Amino acid sequence: MTSTPRRQLNERQAATVQRLLDAGLAQLAEVGPETLTVRQVAVRAGVSPATAYTYFSSKNHLLAELFHRAIVEQVPPAAEHSTATDRVQAVTRALSDLCERNPHVAAGANLALLGSDPDVERLRLRIGGEFVARFEEALGRSSTPELVDVLVLAFSGALLQAGMGLISYAELGDRLDKVVATILKDVR
Repeated sequence: MTSTPRRQLNERQAATVQRLLDAGLAQLAEVGPETLTVRQVAVRAGVSPATAYTYFSSKNHLLAELFHRAIVEQVPPAAEHSTATDRVQAVTRALSDLCERNPHVAAGANLALLGSDPDVERLRLRIGGEFVARFEEALGRSSTPELVDVLVLAFSGALLQAGMGLISYAELGDRLDKVVATILKDVR
């Protein structure tokens, strides 16, 4: 099950949130993260803007939630690869492919996650926790806090570079394969 924005929801509220997220995803694909507004999303979802703001404190909160849900709903790659490098590359490749398939969500996340909204901060920590957990699992016995930190920093930096347009989301997987191989060259 995915997270809920800011509080526990009853069935009716959860359905409203899902309508808002679906509308947000569709609106984001149409207009992009810079132009998207919570008001537009509310209208598209068939709810009042006040109702939308009950669940999402800001546009950045909505964008961060869309990214978080995309990550959480993605099935992490199976740890079937023989080396830590191969397993970590499978993780970064899966996350890179997710961004490539959903560039508007990834671009929205780059915009949103740099904000100071407390609801975004909470999601930023949860997203970072997902990255940490996936890298720890992929590394297995080779996992150390320092190594996981380096991988999270490299991956986050790569996402930021893609968000700034310095590399494309399509190039992200190949570039990260090389980065991961360099970082883990002496890890078994």
